[in-house]
Amino acid sequence: MTKTTAGHSRDEWATLAEGMHWPQRLVIDGKQTAPQDEQSFAHLAPRDGRLLANVPSGSIADLDLAISAARRAFDDGPWPAFAPRTRKELLLRWAALIEEHRDELALMVSLEMGKPIDDSWTIELRAVLATYRWYAELADKELDETSPVGPDDLALITREPVGVVGVVTPWNFPLTLAAWKIAPALAVGCTIVHKPSELSSLSALRMAELAIEAGIPPGVLNVVPGSGSVLGRHLGLHPQVDALAFTGSTLVGRAYLEYSAQSNLKRTWLELGGKSGNIILPDAPDLETAISTAAWGIFFNAGQMCTAPSRLIVHQDIADEVIAGVLARSADYRPGDPLDPATGMGPLASRARIAEVERHVLHAREDGAEVLTGGSVSAASAALPDGGAYFEPTIVAGVSADSRLAQQEVFGPVLAIVTVRDEDEAVRVANNSDYGLAAGLWTSDVSKVHRLSRRLRAGTVWVNCYEEGDLTVPFGGYKLSGNGRDKSRHALDKYTELKTTFIHL
Repeated sequence: MTKTTAGHSRDEWATLAEGMHWPQRLVIDGKQTAPQDEQSFAHLAPRDGRLLANVPSGSIADLDLAISAARRAFDDGPWPAFAPRTRKELLLRWAALIEEHRDELALMVSLEMGKPIDDSWTIELRAVLATYRWYAELADKELDETSPVGPDDLALITREPVGVVGVVTPWNFPLTLAAWKIAPALAVGCTIVHKPSELSSLSALRMAELAIEAGIPPGVLNVVPGSGSVLGRHLGLHPQVDALAFTGSTLVGRAYLEYSAQSNLKRTWLELGGKSGNIILPDAPDLETAISTAAWGIFFNAGQMCTAPSRLIVHQDIADEVIAGVLARSADYRPGDPLDPATGMGPLASRARIAEVERHVLHAREDGAEVLTGGSVSAASAALPDGGAYFEPTIVAGVSADSRLAQQEVFGPVLAIVTVRDEDEAVRVANNSDYGLAAGLWTSDVSKVHRLSRRLRAGTVWVNCYEEGDLTVPFGGYKLSGNGRDKSRHALDKYTELKTTFIHL
């Protein structure tokens, strides 16, 4: 019987799912609060299309209450005035509760958006725990500065929390991407109003309930699910929100910049889309690893990842071998039940996304590319629950660098293969995108690594690997992939103001 790290089988996870207790209230000012208009929205499980839960839906009035609570907690409450070590201790206590409830949270993520349970438990929750613990430990280790201005003066340079931070997050890595924003903001003394995606609101509410249990003071972390076009817009326009951190589409990111301009010029940090180029050259040190990583990268999380290596840019001398290898490995990612520990790729996050992904495959065919495998919903089988949002792993060859499939983000398990003649063309193709979030490069020539990585216009360049990382390194994009950086000490820049105090002695 296949087990996950958590030690549960498919049947055991299914039993736990049947007994799941879902949050039924918003979290505002340290309390579980019913929406004022008692509204909710139905969440259908991508696993089988059945009603998962009715999600409490906040109104603008509820969001105003949350913003006011965060404002009081910042202006008059203890959180920013705490000694940094006190914030550290409370964040570590919260992390301990997250670990205690790891099975529950991982299962929530799998049921909400279809992530395979092994990925939820071993990858998503591991990242969440690491993030809260890392920033908790950093809370009392940031030092202020003095400047050598001469014997008659003293110049102090101090970091201060920016204030109330609006956090708007997507569903693809719901707890991880929220942690990348919430953890550093809380560590430096900010307060939070979180508007999660409609597809991942329940796990966000459960995280906030655990924060209350950990002793995080009232108003410090507020979570209000609801419509992005209503609540997200209101959060972006609200004059009492001092900064906003968003991960999502470039289209919505543009809107948040406009909201900032129309309101209080709140600093607005955006981590947006991507169309990452993954370059494999003939001197790749291990072609088998390059091939298997290319397949894993596009089919992990059903391709619903802003950094997904969705453009495979391969040198013509090895193109046949690479294409054959990726095609063979796609069989390892046939969609499966997300509650089965053996599943390598689960469903899309909702049935509505199926038509969206199919449209991109249709465009590829219209533009003359060849669909080698996939391109449609998964056929019914005993291994798949009925009614789910399952889509076949899809590989498209003969893709033109300027075509729609090469230029538009699919956010699904669709790999576009572009063949190039040499390394210069590979770099040109990789940079031929409005996005600049990430890139991959496979070569054994150290000089070539330095030369080509400097030319690639991307926030992260993975060399002879993909999706590797650490909390000590920043993450973010160039061009339409956004601004600012998550992770590392650099994330603190988004949530702090620098103050100069110049004293004449």
